[in-house]
Amino acid sequence: MSTTWPHAPVAVLGAGPVGQTTALLLARWGVPAIVLDQRPARDRVGSKAICQQRDVLDIWDAVGAGAQIAAEGVTWTTARTFHRDAELFATEFAEAGRPAFPPFVNISQTRTEEILDERIAAEPLVEVRWGNRVVHVDHDGSGVEVRLEDGGRLRAPYLVVCGGARSDQLRELLGVGFDGHSFDDRFLICDVRADLPGWATERRFYFDPEWNPGRQVLIHPCPDSTFRVDWQVPSDYDLDAEVASGALDARIRKIVGHRDYEIVWKSVYRFHSRVVDRMRIGRVLVAGDAAHLVSPFGARGLNSGVADAENAAWKIAWVGYGWSPDALLESYHDERHAAAVENITVTTATMDFLVPQDESQARYRADVLAAAAHDADSRTRVDSGRLAEPFWYAESRLTTAAAHRTFAGRPPRGQLPPAGPGVLLPDAPVARPDGTTGQVRTLARDGFLLLTAHGVDLDAVRAATRALPGPVRVLALTDLDPHGTLADALDVRRGEVWVVRPDAHVAATLIDPAIDDIVAALQRAAAHTAPQEDDRHGVLHASR
Repeated sequence: MSTTWPHAPVAVLGAGPVGQTTALLLARWGVPAIVLDQRPARDRVGSKAICQQRDVLDIWDAVGAGAQIAAEGVTWTTARTFHRDAELFATEFAEAGRPAFPPFVNISQTRTEEILDERIAAEPLVEVRWGNRVVHVDHDGSGVEVRLEDGGRLRAPYLVVCGGARSDQLRELLGVGFDGHSFDDRFLICDVRADLPGWATERRFYFDPEWNPGRQVLIHPCPDSTFRVDWQVPSDYDLDAEVASGALDARIRKIVGHRDYEIVWKSVYRFHSRVVDRMRIGRVLVAGDAAHLVSPFGARGLNSGVADAENAAWKIAWVGYGWSPDALLESYHDERHAAAVENITVTTATMDFLVPQDESQARYRADVLAAAAHDADSRTRVDSGRLAEPFWYAESRLTTAAAHRTFAGRPPRGQLPPAGPGVLLPDAPVARPDGTTGQVRTLARDGFLLLTAHGVDLDAVRAATRALPGPVRVLALTDLDPHGTLADALDVRRGEVWVVRPDAHVAATLIDPAIDDIVAALQRAAAHTAPQEDDRHGVLHASR
């Protein structure tokens, strides 16, 4: 098993949060990375993506940033939805086990980037090069070469493209499509600093309030008594004209009343719903907004991009060290493209409810909102944005299905699926083998982790792990989880073995397994399966 990275540094295009996270996670695996960004330096304009989901904070915690981001952000646990001035429902978020972080933390993307920059500055394996615009990409079976605008070249074993929404040239160079559509309606976004008692721990969504008739308003709390306010506005909205006329002040005062306020940042956005047709092209992986764009209702943009980064980083590390075949990289496309399509499906349904595309949709929305005031079933059909959640890899080629733990599909809003194959491992405090305490997801992110219940032969399980190169550990739940918190969250059964991937997703749950069963689940999870050549993309596919 190699412990020293045998290649040149991995290239990462884009120094936004997805690129930063990718580089830091690669470094956690001992993989050096060079981050290229065409900007001359970090721009600190606007709050941009503000809503960070619990499981993303876990990922950032693995690189030493999650706790600080959570501490500096505003925690909220309730999402309230209103029709005009009447509250329709409030969503509380489920917690399995005892997670390290709250369901959501709001903090500006600008501050998140600064915190990640601090981690990068302390990480000798990551180098950031500003003012490096990539104009061409060549790739073959042995690596990738990027050509820069100034004539420079960089050769890397792998390339992760995290260049953001405006990556049209790179997508064209890679030959990937970017189908989808753009919404005609605009959204005015203002960060407003004001004292609004009682609003600091809630996300509020208003359908058709009297102060924005016929349209929607979304309000999120942020640090420093600041609130992100999104107004749906007409397609011909003119922000400069509204500022000059005093109409923007009147718009804000409909929310804050006569209180003093300050506009920290303002902008007008048009939202898009697009996804590339390929997220893996040979040794190039496409991530974040470069790969998919969704409307922000549900906070699925940045959160999904960070999940892309983790999926890409561990798979590049495992293939680069020789612990897995190239087929593991193809599973990046399978899993994260499926996640992007899921996000497109969810957010498109939300946008169709927020901005009906035809008379039929408009009638449906009006009927649902009218009935929701007194009918519980109608309230479940009100779509103000299904908030970000991890994607479940139940159908992944890396996942071993379990007859006793079948995946029932997307659970109701605000709930989690039962733990099982494909699902993110519930988090809980555990007793580490070295005598310290920590969270189980932190342990899981050090390699493959096998958790064993009562009645399992540990020696047999350890023997099975020798069939898989790379870091693999076996831990008994009775030692790891003396209070049973994790076991309860898993609903663990006697004789059960849980196989957990390096991104903390469950790869398999096996009951009274033979050694061969454990070996098969591990090899499947690491893509040690018979490859099949795909001539169109020049990549290897694991047979299903």
